[in-house]
Amino acid sequence: MDKSLGRQWQTSQVAHSFSRAAAAYDSVAVLQRQTGDELLDRLALLKNTPKTVLDLGAGTGRQTAMLAARYPKSHIIALDIATAMVQHARMQHKQSLGLSRHLPKNKRTSYLSADAESLPMADNSVDLVYANLCLQWCDPRRCFNEIQRILRPGGALMFTTLGPDTLTELRQAWSAVDNYPHVNQFIDMHDIGEAMAAAGLAQPVLDTDHYTLTYDKAHSLMQDLKTLGARNIHVDRRRGLTGRQAFAKLAVAYEPFRKETVLPATYEVIYGHAWCGETHQQRGEAGMVSIPISQVQGRKG
Repeated sequence: MDKSLGRQWQTSQVAHSFSRAAAAYDSVAVLQRQTGDELLDRLALLKNTPKTVLDLGAGTGRQTAMLAARYPKSHIIALDIATAMVQHARMQHKQSLGLSRHLPKNKRTSYLSADAESLPMADNSVDLVYANLCLQWCDPRRCFNEIQRILRPGGALMFTTLGPDTLTELRQAWSAVDNYPHVNQFIDMHDIGEAMAAAGLAQPVLDTDHYTLTYDKAHSLMQDLKTLGARNIHVDRRRGLTGRQAFAKLAVAYEPFRKETVLPATYEVIYGHAWCGETHQQRGEAGMVSIPISQVQGRKG
């Protein structure tokens, strides 16, 4: 498959899958809430109040509401590639405000359905991009280029994404069943840093943390992933439905990971932040950006 067509297919699959998940998403979004709350705490790094905030990959709007509460005078933009997620977030927002939504102070939140790799915003128009667990579904170079483009001088990016150790137990269990990739492969912190630097983002800082969710059986984990809309988009994935026999083998293969009475599901979460770079000073021939990877700071937790 042509790379551009393959990427288009993946993007459409992500949008479709998360749109289907909108109604039930919050019921199982445990990790998303934990990382979102931690990322909100890290906003204390910002000294100035942003005028315009982009909640990139806003999902059902939980973090959007918290950003609006944190920055009551700011214009908050909730953006997600899944149209149904955007509609759900808008509806939740209206219901929470009641009749007060008609007051001018409560009209500062906008909702958009768009692709993070092609943001519908003007250059230098956003002061803060907040992205909780959405960038793993994007091409990092395209996405960081877009973020750098829309940030105002002095603007900041705060994000979380998933690293390659995510769902390592599930990946290993599936490898005992067949040779198809059943778990998405996420890129590591070094490659994330390189993509940030190549986009011209300044003073990038990255660190990792590991979270473990627990389940009574492998089927419960698989059901949660389905409810979340976390679909396998690997180009070499198995075509067609996976049969009951394969799931039964998976359950057996997952059992060696059981600790006491529960099965662990590990998630590697990469936290990052950076600032709008002075790209007009850094761009060379053919629009290339040259920033040494040594500028990317990191600490591994």
